[in-house]
Amino acid sequence: MAGNINRVVLVGNLTRDPELRHTPSGTPVCSLRVAVNTRRKDESGQWVDKPNYFDVTAWGQQGENCAQYLAKGRPVAVDGRLEWREWEAQDGSKRQAVEIVADSVQFLGGRMEGEGQAAYVPAGAAAGGGEDFPSSPTDDDIPF
Repeated sequence: MAGNINRVVLVGNLTRDPELRHTPSGTPVCSLRVAVNTRRKDESGQWVDKPNYFDVTAWGQQGENCAQYLAKGRPVAVDGRLEWREWEAQDGSKRQAVEIVADSVQFLGGRMEGEGQAAYVPAGAAAGGGEDFPSSPTDDDIPF
């Protein structure tokens, strides 16, 4: 029998701006929330999109890059693993969550300079590489 496999690949849009914080030892950790649509038929037989929301954590330099270059509505591709955690809340109740720990976050799309916003650089692209990336929809085009 093969060994265990814990792999997640998502392509979606950020539902909020990234939240960067640091551990007591100084390690950067960035929290992302990604919406991914699933198409299904409703009761009338029409195809509709059902959003699914995922919490993603990016550590180290990858987390710092996410906080610097990403914002609400940006499309991303996440490759990582599921991690289950449990903790005790301030009120004493036990809490649990499943999140995705990112091994890599690719920044998809991007904004061109001159559209009133800073340019977004996809992960792995060299700064000043001279590549033109297609512009993303405006914030008014994104439903969240």
